Amino acid sequence: MIGQISGTLVHKQPPQLMVDVGGVAYELEAPMTAFYELPDIGNRVSLFTHLAIRDDAHLLFGFADRQQRDVFRVLLKISGVGPRVALALLSGLTADDLAACVAVGDIAQLTRVPGIGRKTAERLIIELRDRLETVSGTGPGASGTTLTPQQDAASALMALGYRETEANRAVRAVDVDGVPAVETLIREALKGLSREAP
Repeated sequence: MIGQISGTLVHKQPPQLMVDVGGVAYELEAPMTAFYELPDIGNRVSLFTHLAIRDDAHLLFGFADRQQRDVFRVLLKISGVGPRVALALLSGLTADDLAACVAVGDIAQLTRVPGIGRKTAERLIIELRDRLETVSGTGPGASGTTLTPQQDAASALMALGYRETEANRAVRAVDVDGVPAVETLIREALKGLSREAP
């Protein structure tokens, strides 16, 4: 398995790019979120990779960081999601945005990604909810620090585009008994924010 390559970027035209490693040029496909971080052609680049082996081809996919690559691999384990759909998801959403969509059950946001229908979006939310938490950088405590449910919920809201002050205020306003589930906090906080909207 080729896990990472470093070399000179010699070609980039979404979704394809080419990296020269010691005189051998590797062709890769990458999501747009990885393309945004690529240097200019002729510069050094280092990419995490995933090699997919098919009967008719060996396909190499490149990612800007390990988290992005790990989320791609998690997506491939979902029924009906192949490399093309996984690339589309990571082109339309960052890994953190995808985790936030799954956490709050945001089907509308997922179906905005080309090739993702409502049924696929529903399946993604159901099957990814637990799996994404095990991926570095997308789950509670991934940074090495255990976050409170309130902090997790506020982070998810900020990933959806709310300002930090708005997110924290909305989460604090949720009135629940005992230790609340993160999903409950996010859902109730979003209800509160929608009521505040003009």
